[in-house]
Amino acid sequence: MQFSSRVSYLKPLVCAVLVLAMEFFCLVETFAAAPTKYVVGYATHTARVLPLWLAGEQGFYLKNGIDIDPVFIRGAPTLVAGLAASSIALGRTGGAAVLGAVSAGHDFKIVATFSSHNTYDLVVRPNIKRAEDLRGKTFAVTSIGGTSWMGVLLWLEHLGLDQQRDNIRFQVIGDQAVQVQCVVNALCDAAAVDGVFTKQLKAKGMNVLAEYSDLKASLISQGVVVPGALLQQRPDIAENYIKGEIEALAFSVAPKNKPVVIKSLMHNLKVDSSSAEDAYQDLLRGVDRKPVPSLEGLRNVQRLLKMRNPKIGEIKAEDIIDNRIMRKLEDNGFIERVYATYGAKL
Repeated sequence: MQFSSRVSYLKPLVCAVLVLAMEFFCLVETFAAAPTKYVVGYATHTARVLPLWLAGEQGFYLKNGIDIDPVFIRGAPTLVAGLAASSIALGRTGGAAVLGAVSAGHDFKIVATFSSHNTYDLVVRPNIKRAEDLRGKTFAVTSIGGTSWMGVLLWLEHLGLDQQRDNIRFQVIGDQAVQVQCVVNALCDAAAVDGVFTKQLKAKGMNVLAEYSDLKASLISQGVVVPGALLQQRPDIAENYIKGEIEALAFSVAPKNKPVVIKSLMHNLKVDSSSAEDAYQDLLRGVDRKPVPSLEGLRNVQRLLKMRNPKIGEIKAEDIIDNRIMRKLEDNGFIERVYATYGAKL
């Protein structure tokens, strides 16, 4: 009787312990299954970055087995420094910054290009009427070596101007929203900006000296950059990230999803619905729907940069481009399938 009663007393306690143990092991299994979060740095705040934001908002990164923490970093040089220090896993930046970093001895690879052509209009103060009027003037840029700086160099070349000969200066001022204020307040004379900001400047009486479509030169302005060591050891990280962005891009350009995209642009760019509509058009015209890394775009950037830094001219551009992931996603039909899923056109 005494033994039986003791067993009866222990039964609930044993059951409770077993339940707690099962819950503990389920919790451990859940944490083990959760993907590691990786920091992705981006150095420009425009509509062309929308796939990065939207992939997180719509759960496309997690769907593809990766968790991303997007961090805005003012200036491409700071971004590549973070990549070199391993505080950033992947970067969204232009070819100029990558070439500069590689010339300094860093091992970076461009594995995708979400924008490989000019998207910048050339907007100037009201007193500037012709290309010749830009001599001795100041351009607002995000950073020396960044994408906006690269865009200005391409515009100067297109207009037959030379920075040194024509005494053209650069003022590092911040992202495009800040550049708009710089031009409006006459603290600088010109800027190369996306359409949403062109409209804002026109409303303030500024002149559009040239539109983006006038400049056909290719370049890498939004590339996915990965340290060589990471790409060699964990190529799945870069692949899953790119898959998440491609799905977000397919979602974004599908007409039926426009209301969701407009809402995301309003939130991320801190603009009203009218400006978000302009940003949406910037997105449609500015992104590569199949983001194959552009060797031609990188060589064009290199051609301009080597005049300032001869070491950049010694780099083999093809050694920086790594198209294995994009080739895989093309060959296995991932890109076509994801666009078909959302009813979007490639």
